[in-house]
Amino acid sequence: MKTVVETMTDGVDEDGILRAGEILRGGGLVAFPTETVYGLGADALDQEAARKIYQAKGRPSDNPLIVHIADWEAIHKITEELPPQAKLLADTFWPGPLTMILKKSAAVPRATTGGLDTVAVRMPDNAVALALIRAGGGYVAAPSANTSGRPSPTTAGHVLEDMDGVIDMIIDGGPVQIGLESTIVDLTGEVPVILRPGFISQEMLRGVIGPVEMDRGLSSQDPAVHPKAPGMKYRHYAPKAPLFIVEGEAGRVRQKINELTVAEHERGHLAGVIATDESLGFYEHAAVKSIGSRTEELSIAQHLYAILREFDLMDVSVIYSEAFEMPQLGAAIMNRLMKAAGHQVIEV
Repeated sequence: MKTVVETMTDGVDEDGILRAGEILRGGGLVAFPTETVYGLGADALDQEAARKIYQAKGRPSDNPLIVHIADWEAIHKITEELPPQAKLLADTFWPGPLTMILKKSAAVPRATTGGLDTVAVRMPDNAVALALIRAGGGYVAAPSANTSGRPSPTTAGHVLEDMDGVIDMIIDGGPVQIGLESTIVDLTGEVPVILRPGFISQEMLRGVIGPVEMDRGLSSQDPAVHPKAPGMKYRHYAPKAPLFIVEGEAGRVRQKINELTVAEHERGHLAGVIATDESLGFYEHAAVKSIGSRTEELSIAQHLYAILREFDLMDVSVIYSEAFEMPQLGAAIMNRLMKAAGHQVIEV
């Protein structure tokens, strides 16, 4: 298969969107930009098209897909029950990086929902994405546009690395704005529960709908756990080299990472280090990359997956990362790092 790349870095190209919409309506796959990461889209109401997503990504078929919509009224076709919190959250955060888990209608095939009776829905804050959704029929299932387990794509180039020759089209909309997947909140129980942290924080949700809990299974590694939301069960975002997160007081973290990288150097190996602008000069005998400044949380989110992919192009034996406990995006960043590391943590 030849993968066509449509460039839309200067905005929506109507002719290109029409071509992409025809691919989706014909059961094909189109990767497209959102404000979070690039998504791999298919017609969400076509079970065979949804299955193509799993095949292209090498994704387990019990891992649910998010259905992307472009208009609020579209939600009524794909949901059986719509709690009042859903409209409140949509009015506040849509279009935007928030996914809601709701009870699905019969219109949504189980191939899209990973066999569940619930459906994940969001409305992306990206003009190209919204135009594509409308052109493709109004319901586009789209996980991140990467090979399953690899760092999520934040540029069209990342998508091309993983999906060239595998999917029909990639729409290049330039770098994404946030760089981390959407917050997922489950609205099917008595109390809303965050299943995946993201840019929309627990505090922000509570400010709109009251009590919201964090799911206790966010860090579960139990193979018997059936994922209710994308990314809950399986290892994600992983670089090729083993990744360890070093937690503790900043000075001791830097000291420990230096000890580990020097030991690798003495064994004739090169270690990678994920640092920040503030700590970049502290490390020796290692391939050191800054993820951004600790004073700019969004910058760290934007660069995380790109840094992990850059290390894949280097001959590093292991990667050590500082921990990132920050007020707004710290939970989301650490959630992604923990999954990338397979929950391998060194405490100092």
